Amino acid sequence: MEKGKTVQHLINKEWCKGCGICIHFCPKKVLEFDDQGKADAVRPEDCIACRLCELRCPDLAIQIIEQDGENE
Repeated sequence: MEKGKTVQHLINKEWCKGCGICIHFCPKKVLEFDDQGKADAVRPEDCIACRLCELRCPDLAIQIIEQDGENE
């Protein structure tokens, strides 16, 4: 990920079935299960925006959005 960029994790909790595929594939361990058994970005600052979670999610419940560090 480029320096100065931030990453936003949009997780649709209604679509997430808690399968854990996204958690398993994340190389930086950004995602964990929340108290309802759904994916949650607990360490978003560690995300490298590889999009493995987004690409592997069978329910299309995760969207990764890269943003410039400045307000647009």
